[in-house]
Amino acid sequence: MLQMLLWLGRSPESFVPGCRMADEASARLPSVSPGRILRFDTLRLYDAVNAVRGERQMSWLAASDDIGLSVAVVTNLSRGGRTAFPQVMRLVRWLRRPAAEFVRVADR
Repeated sequence: MLQMLLWLGRSPESFVPGCRMADEASARLPSVSPGRILRFDTLRLYDAVNAVRGERQMSWLAASDDIGLSVAVVTNLSRGGRTAFPQVMRLVRWLRRPAAEFVRVADR
């Protein structure tokens, strides 16, 4: 998905109706060199969600309900690995941060 967005020259937020940050520089995905691809950095995303959850004094259940995802989906980010685009967009919307902050460059 991220490679397609790069090819289209669009931010992830450009597919979220009414998202005001879609055209901001902070929402632009970084370019990658040949042989490399972008992946969502689920560990960094988990850390950000956990920090905001703590600041708001929310349990994992309350935070996941507020985000609109199951507790398992949200807490499984702590294992790293891959996740789905719609889930990431729910998470970053809850964080009020651009998805581009949570991508990393990886080898194919």
